[in-house]
Order: sequence, then C-alpha cells, then structure tokens
Amino acid sequence: MIGKKMTYEAIEKAAAQIIALGEAIYRQPETGFKEQRTARLVSDAFAPFPLIPQICPDFPGLKLTLDTKRPGPGIALVSELDAVVCPGHPDADPLTGAVHACGHNVQVAAMYGAALGLLTTGITDQLCGKIHFMALPAEEFIEIAERKQLIAEGRLSFLGGKAELVQRGWFDDVDLCLMVHVMPAGPVKVAFQSFNGCLVKSVRFSGKAAHAGASPQEGINALYAAHTALAAMNGIRETFKDNDCVRLHPIITRGGSVVNVIPDDVRLETFVRGRNLEAINAAAFRFDRAMAGGALALGATVEIEDLPGAFPFINDAGLTRVAQSVLADLVKPQETADIGHTTGSTDAGDLTTFLPVIQPLIGCITGGLHEASYRVIDQHLAYIVTAQLLAGTAAELLAGQAAVARQIIMAYKPLYRSKNDFLLALRGQFRTREFPGPDVGGWPFCEN
Repeated sequence: MIGKKMTYEAIEKAAAQIIALGEAIYRQPETGFKEQRTARLVSDAFAPFPLIPQICPDFPGLKLTLDTKRPGPGIALVSELDAVVCPGHPDADPLTGAVHACGHNVQVAAMYGAALGLLTTGITDQLCGKIHFMALPAEEFIEIAERKQLIAEGRLSFLGGKAELVQRGWFDDVDLCLMVHVMPAGPVKVAFQSFNGCLVKSVRFSGKAAHAGASPQEGINALYAAHTALAAMNGIRETFKDNDCVRLHPIITRGGSVVNVIPDDVRLETFVRGRNLEAINAAAFRFDRAMAGGALALGATVEIEDLPGAFPFINDAGLTRVAQSVLADLVKPQETADIGHTTGSTDAGDLTTFLPVIQPLIGCITGGLHEASYRVIDQHLAYIVTAQLLAGTAAELLAGQAAVARQIIMAYKPLYRSKNDFLLALRGQFRTREFPGPDVGGWPFCEN
C-alpha cells in the first residue's frame, strides 16, 4: 500500500531511540502490577504523539488510542510491562531478583517503534477505525500469594493483567490484537507457534505440631504428607497423553517453621498446563487425587485452591496470513515458519477466546527464556524489524475501508460469544476444596 515503505524507513531512521527505550526498560525490571517506573518510561516516550490516553488509576497500565475518525474496527498493538524473577541472571535487580529475561522490554519498544512509524508519516490518513497502543501489566503468573492477597482485598479480580483489564473494559473497543514475543535465534527469524493453557493451584497441607525430637509420635507431619502427594503425582506423569502436552511443576513455598517442630502447615504452588481445556481439566483431576492421597496417608488435611491461569493460545489464521505477507518485505522466505506448539503459557490466550490475535515469535535471543543465560543478540531484528512488522500489519488491516480486518473478524469463531461470557467462565475457575471435608463425595477418587 502507498506509504508503507515510508513507514519502514521512518522506523529505521529512529532505530537509536527505539532501541534506547527498550534498553532503558531492561535496566529497571519490575514484576507484575508494580511496574510504575516502566509505565512512566512508556508514557514519556509516547507523550509527543497525538493519542487519547487511558491510564489505570490503581496499578500500571496504559492505553493510547489513535482514532482516525473514519468508521472501522479497533486494532490493539499489545505489549507487556512486567519482568520475570531470575536471581541468577547477571542483570537481575539485586533486591527483587527481577530481570527482563522474558523479552517484554522488546515488546514495548517495538510497539513504540510501530507507533512512531505510523504516526509520523501520514499513513494513518489512509486508514479506518482505531489503533490502540497498550502496555499492560502482569503477564507472568508469579508472586501468587501476593496477588491472592490483592484479590482478597478487592483490589484485583484476577491474577493476570489481561483478564483484569478485560473486566475493566479496556478491550470493549478492540476487535483484533497484534503482539510479538522473543525466542532463541536460529535459521528462522520470525515464527508462529501455539501455546499451552494453564490452571493455577495453591495447595495447603495441615497437620499437627509436636516436638520433633521428644514426641514426634504426637504430631501429624504435613511436610511428609506433601512429599507423599508429590511422589503420587510423579507416579502418574506417564499416564498423560503426549499430544496433550501436560506439564506439572510444583514448588514448596512453605515447608515448616522451625526444625525442631513437626511441620503442621506446608504449602505448594503449581501450574497445570495442557494443550487444550480438556487436557488441563483431566490433569487437574489427577493432581487433586494425588494431593488427597498424600493427606490421607499421613492423616493430614489438604486444601486445594484453583485460580484462573491462562487459556491456550492459537494464532488466528487470517491475521497470520496478513503478517506473513508483510514479512515478505522484511525477511527472506526461508526465515519465517510455523514451528508447531510450545508447552509454555501466555495470558494472550485469554484474548483469543473472544477476538483474533497473533503473536509472532522473533528469533533475537541466545540462552533460554526465564533463564540466567538469556541475552538479546540481534537488536535490529528485535526492535526494528519487529516494529516494522507491527506497523505494516496494522496498516494492511485498516487500509481500504479496513476490508481485510472486517473479513478476519467475520470469519473468526470465538470460544465465547462475548467478553462477558469469557469473564463468567474465568470466574467459574475459582474453587476451593478441603479433604477430608464436608464435600468429600465430590473428590475425584475414581475416573469415569
């Protein structure tokens, strides 16, 4: 389309300032719902642009909107503000252990670069509808106890930023969503991949305290109950179907208080991940049974709390075709591919339940995501080509009365008919049960 090349050139010319924003964010990592400094950096970077701002009043989050004043759908370019915790990374914050070994700083800078390209070249005069630039908190599902407390206080409704902001109406005028994410470098520079969904579980074993040396026979060891339950869980791993891509990876967050007292309060956290909702639910069933079995064996009680995690993520086929056509001008044909499925999770999956979304993966890092080895090694691909991809895709979708975007929206078959239906389903995932307890008949001891 007319002007797209100018947009790419404008992004290229601004490479230094785009990269500078990404690196500035990298140097001050913050975890979810606490990204105040990061949000200020983003706000300052976007300040020169003629956009309509919307800001969260009680935690970080920005939505900056260009309204073309011509009828058409709303497209959101979405990035994430938060860092992950990886204390072993050399660039981790010495106090919090936070580090952008997740690539979210790349997302934000690429979104800024796309905005710069679209807003400084006049190409938006050819577009219809709205373009939203959204920097959202808390993609990483970490610090669960802290977020549960915020929910108990009524300050949050969900653990993740996207679900929280869907509830607050931030996606009411969004019809399509464009995102990006980093991946390890290789022959493929830009890839498309589906993701697991996940359910979050918080488990508490309760026993009876006693002197560990003088009278252990008078206690009920909650830590041993947890160990027994984990052994049972590990024993059923081979029963999961390979195609379901199930992942269970619990951690003990509290193992006791002092060494000379039998532990009576032991806590676990885990995700139950799977390729689809059926796989997640089946794995959760077996996990609960293992936890109840561990408690039964030691005479302890166990409380299992389910919390909404993220829905499985699949790139929309129509949006993928548009992005691939844009990539033809940016990378060689052999440098882009569909690479199948990954067992990680992203709350971008929540958005796919009611609108079309893509999240191409950019091969610009060495090492592993969330690992101490993580490094960005191709800044031009990470920040500049990615910004060009976002800008070019948005332009193609909204050009010519937004015909391409309208076709994709009409063809989309959402899991839920509306955002309200999605939120209703998400709220239904909150559940707490205790074994043994009054609802013992509902515990999953036998599969159908």
